[in-house]
Amino acid sequence: MLARFVNSLPTGLSQRITKLYFQVLVRNQRELHSSVEYHQYSNMDVKILPALKDNYMYLLVDKATNEAAVVDPVETKTVLQAVHDHQLKLTTVLTTHHHWDHAGGNEELAKQVPGIEVYGGDDRIGALTKKVEHNTIFNIGNLMVQCLFTPCHTMGHICYYVTTPGEGSDGVVFTGDTLFLAGCGRFFEGNAEQMYNAFSILGSLPDNTKVYCGHEYTLQNLKFALHVEPNNNEILKKIAWSELRREEGKPTVPSTIGEEKSYNPFMRVYEAEVMQHAKAQNAIQTMNNIRLEKDSFQ
Repeated sequence: MLARFVNSLPTGLSQRITKLYFQVLVRNQRELHSSVEYHQYSNMDVKILPALKDNYMYLLVDKATNEAAVVDPVETKTVLQAVHDHQLKLTTVLTTHHHWDHAGGNEELAKQVPGIEVYGGDDRIGALTKKVEHNTIFNIGNLMVQCLFTPCHTMGHICYYVTTPGEGSDGVVFTGDTLFLAGCGRFFEGNAEQMYNAFSILGSLPDNTKVYCGHEYTLQNLKFALHVEPNNNEILKKIAWSELRREEGKPTVPSTIGEEKSYNPFMRVYEAEVMQHAKAQNAIQTMNNIRLEKDSFQ
């Protein structure tokens, strides 16, 4: 409701209110919601950097060159400290969408790191230097980044699929507020057909692709998933695992595309039980109905 109200205001006023809200969030942050974790793959590392109340930022590192990109750097100080601690060469910002809890640190980071390139799919993104579209491809060191246009949560949302050419086992995708573990983002600027298409794009990635999303919403999402599919044992198993992780203060990311297909109701809108729950006749109507239900689910 707050986001919709702010977005309805004149652009200048909206930006000032949003920036103030972001600054208050940063000041009020007392401790990390999750521990910092470093995930090592054959040719890349992904460093999980928790931020704000439940956000995740990520450092993506090419092992061969030590070149790094940061995904959604809302807390600049945390990012720069991690870059310093690991002696990385930070060259790139990958911004999934323009919301302040994802792009709010871009302008400060651009001041602190002269020449840094800021990628994104929306002119509303702060400090943007490289506007991308669907299937734009570029490199971070030896890593290949493919941009996936997934409008709905915002009309300029981009997911970033990262691979090492010739080595498919290393695939990771940063999904921002489009695909969450067991969930999807709210349809702030789009509709069910757009989210269905976005999930079709993400669902076409290899099943072993690691999914790094923008927020720690996992247990809430799994609770709703079980409400939709009470007979799905994959949901029960993931709940048990996630509860242990959260009790230890550890992040539940990443999942994989294959896992999401087994328990995420928004990736299962063609399943008979999900459609029946939604009282819908097709997948897009199912997507619409369960997202509306999720919006008010307790």
